[in-house]
Amino acid sequence: MFSRISTYKSTETYCDKIIRLKNELETADAIIIGAGAGLSTSAGMSYSGERFEKYFSDFRRKYGITDMYSGGFYPFDTLEEYWAWWSRHILVNRYEAGVGKPYTDLLELVKGKDYFVLTTNVDHQFQLAGFDQKRLFYTQGDYGLWQCSKPCHSKTYDNEEAVRRMVAEQKDMKIPSELVPRCPICGAPMNVNLRCDDTFVEDQGWHKAAERYNDFIRRHENLHILFLELGVGANTPVIIKYPFWRMTAKNPKAVYACINKGEAFCPQEISHQSICIDDDIGAVLASIHEN
Repeated sequence: MFSRISTYKSTETYCDKIIRLKNELETADAIIIGAGAGLSTSAGMSYSGERFEKYFSDFRRKYGITDMYSGGFYPFDTLEEYWAWWSRHILVNRYEAGVGKPYTDLLELVKGKDYFVLTTNVDHQFQLAGFDQKRLFYTQGDYGLWQCSKPCHSKTYDNEEAVRRMVAEQKDMKIPSELVPRCPICGAPMNVNLRCDDTFVEDQGWHKAAERYNDFIRRHENLHILFLELGVGANTPVIIKYPFWRMTAKNPKAVYACINKGEAFCPQEISHQSICIDDDIGAVLASIHEN
């Protein structure tokens, strides 16, 4: 539908774009937020650099791991090492991260409006910020959930208590063997509920959220919709970016807004319906919220 090379970067001034986006947030019949990793990065939850060194310098020295993302794919020799890594990763990114200001600013901008959030993020930031859980669809899973690694059944399990114990009791980057989580049905090792391959479990909560999102799209199909894309990169564009482009093209009343440092663009075909802001997401949201 769209040319791969015919993309558009706006020549409008920054101030003009901010004014346009603020007006769209105030006047749209509905707001559909599509959030990717860039939003959490803007909130200070970087997976590399100083923050990585703070929590994982020992893993870097022993295994040569250089960032939290690649560490998630490291082929650890034992489950004790694997869960030492993952329990610490989950703790600092899910349970002890605190809520990021871009999320609270975003909530203030959409509070009282008809909105829905579609996100590939798995760090629970939207719920920590106070977004209505029934208006959220976490498509790629949740750090706070486990599932059977096979998987032998389609159920997920809360992991906070077990994760905190793993972190507290790990030594030399290993957890005690008795803390390795296993499926209560088949006994296989558990995995974090993340969409990495075809074993990802879409549990009952996932399907209900998907139904609510699809229903929201249907009910607002021909209305004045603001598709607000925040920090979505090139890893999984088929979940948020491409569908937002297609739905904008099909609806002349729709507006597509993209805020993403270094990656704010849209197809030429919808440029007249788009607002692309190449800047830090947190700074943009704060500017709109404070003015």
